[in-house]
Amino acid sequence: MKSHDGYPCFRIVDLVSTLHSFEKEFRRAISLHDINQLYNSCQMEGVTVNSEKFREPMVWIGVYVAVASFFCILAMVADLLHGFQNKKFWFPCKYFSLNAASITVITVTMKLTVDVSGEMPSYVDQAAKLGSLGFMCTMMANLMPSLASMDNKTLLANVIGLSILVLTMIVNVCIQLNTRVIDRYPYDGTNISYMDFAIVAYIYTAIIILLLIIMISSSLTIPASKEILESKYQATHKIHLANQRHIRMSIVEKLRHNVTRYWVMAETGSPQFVMAINPLSTASAIICALSLLVTLNLVRASPLTSSWHRRLIRYESPYEWTTSAIFITQSIGVVVGTIAPILRCFSVFNYKLVITKWNRNHFMFFKVEKYWTQKLHEWKQSPILFLLSSPRLRNLVCNAKNTILSFCIGFQKGIVASCKLIWLIAITIPLLAITCFYHLKSLKARWFTPPNSPRTDDIDIDVRNYVLQIDVEMELAEKTLKGISKSINFFISKAEMEQNNNLLELLEKSTGFKGVEIFDSDHVQPLLCVEHVNSWSLPIVTLTCIAVALRDIHKHAVQNLFKSVGEGLSYTHLVEESLNCASEYVILRKASVGLWHEVENNCRWLDIPLAKKEFKGKTTIEIIKWFSDKAKEIVTEIKESTNGELVENPSKTLIAANSMYRITQTILLRSQSNKEPITKKQLFAHLNGMIADIFSACFTNIPRVITMRCHESVIEKREESVKVAAKLLGKTTKIIERLETCEVPSMDADKMAYVDEWRLYLMQSIP
Repeated sequence: MKSHDGYPCFRIVDLVSTLHSFEKEFRRAISLHDINQLYNSCQMEGVTVNSEKFREPMVWIGVYVAVASFFCILAMVADLLHGFQNKKFWFPCKYFSLNAASITVITVTMKLTVDVSGEMPSYVDQAAKLGSLGFMCTMMANLMPSLASMDNKTLLANVIGLSILVLTMIVNVCIQLNTRVIDRYPYDGTNISYMDFAIVAYIYTAIIILLLIIMISSSLTIPASKEILESKYQATHKIHLANQRHIRMSIVEKLRHNVTRYWVMAETGSPQFVMAINPLSTASAIICALSLLVTLNLVRASPLTSSWHRRLIRYESPYEWTTSAIFITQSIGVVVGTIAPILRCFSVFNYKLVITKWNRNHFMFFKVEKYWTQKLHEWKQSPILFLLSSPRLRNLVCNAKNTILSFCIGFQKGIVASCKLIWLIAITIPLLAITCFYHLKSLKARWFTPPNSPRTDDIDIDVRNYVLQIDVEMELAEKTLKGISKSINFFISKAEMEQNNNLLELLEKSTGFKGVEIFDSDHVQPLLCVEHVNSWSLPIVTLTCIAVALRDIHKHAVQNLFKSVGEGLSYTHLVEESLNCASEYVILRKASVGLWHEVENNCRWLDIPLAKKEFKGKTTIEIIKWFSDKAKEIVTEIKESTNGELVENPSKTLIAANSMYRITQTILLRSQSNKEPITKKQLFAHLNGMIADIFSACFTNIPRVITMRCHESVIEKREESVKVAAKLLGKTTKIIERLETCEVPSMDADKMAYVDEWRLYLMQSIP
């Protein structure tokens, strides 16, 4: 009589109740108590059926948890591979970093841990629940360097978010221990050996609390560390600028010199690098290794490791078989995720760590430098923001604040000293081995090396002056410094192989900067009451449109022009983005980007095909005049729609049409002085020359852009910015070398960034 909805059972109760009311013989056989018992049984059956329905989606939730865990593992592996690929063995966090998205995904992976109501009686169920805690330990250790990659406000928000999650987990684990959801010995005939899960839960909880304390302690240190690094960076930057005045070398060599030195500053002064090599990070890695041992013990005792026991596994939790998937996935995550934190411990060997060169300060682990507690001291000395009317209450609040912060300062010093001790113990054995190797190498050099053999592997002494570090007593190892220098040379060399040959061919057609002056003319009657300024990219795109529209030009020549302009515009937009920052230039750049996208992909100018059939058979002047009339028509329509009022943010159509009108009118005015009509091939060559001249003038700003990219003001973005500068230098080396042979006007550097200033200078220079 069972049914999914339970109604047939209640119908039987109704029938029995009716018979009980009218049949005396029936009343003698069945009492009211029996009917009530039957009714209660029906209710219990309904509850069971409903609970089974509620259990159905739990399997999909388990799959969701396993998938979320898999994505976390992928991110950690990506950071590991990124570190190996770039030879950054402190493994900076690029893909798996602390932010709102990662906290959300981590919360999903902890679903089993925070589930206080679901029964999980079997070994695999309990192991999956506690294995999530081990996975959390691993993720926290991996997230340590990412704390240094964000600004102070973001750091505060993310650490608070992670702390809330961790504290919620700890409270839930304590509740489950009290309610025996986490049982001590859940032996069900499948586990290979007994496992006290309560003790495992306590160990994991203690590890997570320690890691959270270390993360909070590190967060308090990061702002002060960044201030020290920034101060040293600015001081070194000023010295570098002063030294640059006395260096005489080619522009390319000078740029290489700059990029290398700024790269050394960016790498050694990287907040993530400093974070990864400090004692707190080492301590978190050692603690993470302990959680790995506990997880491996869970895996060893699991029935999943035995083919015979695997057949006896019973999935009694609502998550069913997904608990095995979660346990296996997160156990793999613990093993793989522990690699990066452990290897970060050895990043301290990026410094010269030979005992003979150490002083006693390295062994004074109880000495806590000022920057570890600087932020707490600032909070202690800062006044209370809210005002209290009562002096007694105000004094009470101030005293409470000072007492709490004094305790926090003492606690912070204790944490730092403890982590320094762990750090010292962790590196002692490797340090002794390195010292022995150092002495053996010295003896070998003394006995077998000729006395006057020259050393060819010494690092440039000047580069060492650009190393930024908080602890001045630890000198960066020569091998590490060489690696940093080689890495930036690799970026430059790799970029040099991506030279833009089509663009270089186009630049060969430039005979100077005459095209900058003649692409526009002051004699053209303006269509707008206030004319737009000129940008570098917009006239280039407009001239290209005219060149493409010319008939009877060899297809190969047109394709080469397309490729050349496409390659050149990438650098032109970079120059504009870096040097033309005013809003009017930003509008022009966006308009030229959109216009070029339309030309390159659809071969259209403002939705008008550039290969129009109407152009066939027309003369060069007729084609130019058609573009001029069409552009004038578009501008006039837009003016009429706005009643002639000045538009604050002109549309792409208005900007493109006005540019086309002025350029075509300039060509028509200059063609009037020609004795013979200009042919299409002549005009095509003339347009190529003007485009090449504008590119050449624009590219004189590339060295300045590279220098600006080297000197990034935001410390978190500095490393990536210098890398962009290195790649730009590599790609434009031949362009810069070519321009170095040209007679560049002796203009002010700020004025060279604007095409209108070039036109004004060139027009004034005409005798």
